[in-house]
Amino acid sequence: MQVSLEAFPTKSNEVCSLTMVRRVAAMLDLDTQTYSNGDLLPKGWHFFMLSGATQKSALRSDGFPGLGVPIPDLGLPRLLLGGRTVSYHGAIEIGSVVERTSFVKNITEKTTSSGRMAIVIIQHELRPIAAIHPAIVETQTYILLSGKSVPTKAEKTLAEPIHGGSQKQFVPDETLLFQYSALGFNSHKIHLDRDYAQKVEGLPDLVVNGGLATLLLTEFMRNDLGLEITAIKVKHIAPLFCGRNMTLYTEDATTGKFKILDDNKVVAVEMEVVAALKNF
Repeated sequence: MQVSLEAFPTKSNEVCSLTMVRRVAAMLDLDTQTYSNGDLLPKGWHFFMLSGATQKSALRSDGFPGLGVPIPDLGLPRLLLGGRTVSYHGAIEIGSVVERTSFVKNITEKTTSSGRMAIVIIQHELRPIAAIHPAIVETQTYILLSGKSVPTKAEKTLAEPIHGGSQKQFVPDETLLFQYSALGFNSHKIHLDRDYAQKVEGLPDLVVNGGLATLLLTEFMRNDLGLEITAIKVKHIAPLFCGRNMTLYTEDATTGKFKILDDNKVVAVEMEVVAALKNF
């Protein structure tokens, strides 16, 4: 069954705060003083303006603060990020006020061999107050699951051979997961509560936020490969875990195809990118 709720958007004014931008820079271990009001927000850093403001008493049982907009209670206790698309149509200045419009674009309910599930697509639009059209349009695809099982796609995926190309090794730690979750006001327990992740969700360790994995890839493209991004499409195939090495990788940046491999060289994230070389 498919349901569309585009007719019920929520709108709010968000500030692209210099304080928040400098905190993102600090999280990424960049010089915070190189960012000032009036500068353009680096692409990929808008995530803090998409966070919800769910009261603690209204959190889901897994701690997730909601999807930014109200959706029906489908009775499915587990939530995973399946993917996202982001299109950049304009720039957002640091210090400016931005109107955010969010709505449930689609809900698809299914019954599988593992039980009931639902695919929920949320769309966010960020429009500078002075602009006519949105500067950024992002859709997020969430998978809601029953409490019966956790997907184990990583076990069925072959390791990815790495031959040449561009790559960067990175190990996400608990501090990084906490800081990213705090900046996005995301209290999902799989990112913060190791006991919950292991005993309730059946996972080996804390899970790296899907948005954080995307940010690390776009930073790799921007800072290491000199690419200016205009649109991305991200698919999350398998979870990445805290304290384990990941490889940010592209065989050839001109193809626009990027991946994150886990510590076993299994593909965890795939990203398709529309990008152009920077002018240095």
